[in-house]
Amino acid sequence: MTLTQIVGAVDALSQASWSGPLEERRAQVGLLRDIFGDLFNPAALSPEWITDTAVALSREMYHSRDFSAMPILADALQDAGCDSKIVLAHCRGPGPHVRGCWVVDLVLGKS
Repeated sequence: MTLTQIVGAVDALSQASWSGPLEERRAQVGLLRDIFGDLFNPAALSPEWITDTAVALSREMYHSRDFSAMPILADALQDAGCDSKIVLAHCRGPGPHVRGCWVVDLVLGKS
């Protein structure tokens, strides 16, 4: 993630009200987790896991902003040998997933 993306995310959150309803705060935290992952337990992708299939899926999700293929990305990464529980759980988790998702960015080399 670039400094510009981090500043943009922080700026967007600073405009949101943290005193709002609990559901809104949970949604904001979910977005932060999708973009930054677990900062205390970071995950990485081995280059051999980044196959043409994983890149194509990630690129399509990034451009369309439709992240419904995240479980398929998990399968593609796993088929390539990915054994990272953090990566696979994130891809198969309920989300939310948005442009800037840390796994998609890692696959596309944006991080």
